[in-house]
Amino acid sequence: MPTLTRPPALAPLFARGALLSPAKRPRPDAGFPREPLVLTGARIDLARLTAYETVCGFAAGADALPVTYPHVLGFPLAMRLMSGRDFPLPLLGLVHTSIGITRYAELTTTGTYEIAVRVAGLAPHRRGTEAAVTTEVRDSGGQLVWESRSTYLARHRTDHARQPRPEPEAPLPTLGEWHLAGDAGRRYGAASGDRNPIHLHPLTARPFGFPRAVAHGMWTVARCLAAHGTPTAVRVDAEFRAPVLLPGTVVYGADGAGRFELRGPTGRPHVRGRVTPG
Repeated sequence: MPTLTRPPALAPLFARGALLSPAKRPRPDAGFPREPLVLTGARIDLARLTAYETVCGFAAGADALPVTYPHVLGFPLAMRLMSGRDFPLPLLGLVHTSIGITRYAELTTTGTYEIAVRVAGLAPHRRGTEAAVTTEVRDSGGQLVWESRSTYLARHRTDHARQPRPEPEAPLPTLGEWHLAGDAGRRYGAASGDRNPIHLHPLTARPFGFPRAVAHGMWTVARCLAAHGTPTAVRVDAEFRAPVLLPGTVVYGADGAGRFELRGPTGRPHVRGRVTPG
């Protein structure tokens, strides 16, 4: 099991992933790396955390980490796995389609953590192939305090177009309207380290089929959870239904059953999720 004592630098991983992407031929039955990648002794960079809290709408300066922040801690490890030669999906254009988070205990800003990330499998999708990536965070005593499972889609021609689309759902009660600036992707990318070109600028998003830059999926769910609030022990599930183009306007909705969403002004859902107390 490969073990690191500091997170890998992201810029070389993006460069490696970009160079290898044209040669990738994604398919759901391809081989993929099986071993987890582990980072020991992970600490919180308070300046970076504050930038993240600010761009996502969380209150800054709390002793506990936002429920979505461990994803940022594990992201460099996920990038190292997904930018490798043995990962079958091209990194360029990869789209985050869902995340499930379980937080078992509070993670403090002064804690030391072990983070393990692995590719859990591949699956067919009506628009291509999805990879599942899991992240586990343990405290200094070895206790599992946070885990997640993300899916990432590589779009390509597929024979799975008959998979059913999600059924339309009635909009949730509107609680707010947010106007997103054109640099929202660059600001979140600077705070999180996720500088996928589809999020940064129209010129770098267009080669992947987007007319403008799109907001990070993890920013949209983090912004919703900052507004919604979460208990300490919690399960969060979210699906990224459609890209949020930047600049743009989104409507935030939620109900008393723990459901939340972002939708466009015309009602098109971008993100739908649920908060379930643990």
